[in-house]
Amino acid sequence: MLTPVTLADYLPIAVMLVLAAGFVAVTLVASRLVRPDNPTPEKLAPYESGILPEHEPSQRFPVKFYLVAMLFVIFDVEIIFYFAYAVIWTDLGWYGVAAMLLFTFFVAETLAYVWKRGALDWNVHQRRRYIDREAA
Repeated sequence: MLTPVTLADYLPIAVMLVLAAGFVAVTLVASRLVRPDNPTPEKLAPYESGILPEHEPSQRFPVKFYLVAMLFVIFDVEIIFYFAYAVIWTDLGWYGVAAMLLFTFFVAETLAYVWKRGALDWNVHQRRRYIDREAA
């Protein structure tokens, strides 16, 4: 028989939230009190591998780098799920097999979608849509 949940059961969670909020507040106040307020020109100068840049970049940073990074995280998390599944695969039975097959299908479908959209193709001039436009 299940025991009824009372408000007192949530007290440890409330205490943890208050402690976390207090820690954040104390850390922010302490960092504001400790930081120096007089930055020198050297601290305000741009720093990149110890070399001052001679000129600004000619183009913006491509969004493709961020897209590939997000895709990497998605597929990296997929591997983590596979490891967790591999540890308890005998306990899950056919339900676990079906769940992992469904998960694998959705991840493979995502990979096929981004591949078809050209998200993994870095050679912009050789993309199919540009070849089709030039031929028309």
